[in-house]
Amino acid sequence: MSSNLTLSAFATLKRGYGVTQSAVDTRKRDCLKAIGQNVMYYVYSLQCKDGFYVGCTDNLKDRLERHQNGHVPATANRLPVKLDFYFVIVNKYKAFEFEKYLKSGSGRAFLKKHFL
Repeated sequence: MSSNLTLSAFATLKRGYGVTQSAVDTRKRDCLKAIGQNVMYYVYSLQCKDGFYVGCTDNLKDRLERHQNGHVPATANRLPVKLDFYFVIVNKYKAFEFEKYLKSGSGRAFLKKHFL
């Protein structure tokens, strides 16, 4: 197999050879970085049955699916969950710092005042 495997060719191969979705996502992220494109990070809020949950990921679709299927311990007992809003941030460290802020007392007050 060539080391210059394109994203579409890799996605096609994964169907036949049991490559997991996370492996495809990792390969996609590596390819984007190699060609100079930025990977996006998402700071998101979920509406849960008993409030809201804030998280951060680089694959929002997959993470939301995992939340909805009960595979995330923090929200497994709080189903159903629904995506309320998200922010897109290019810098990984700023994204995780923003998530940390939103989970703080002043961040929660900010969310309640402006979004909830």
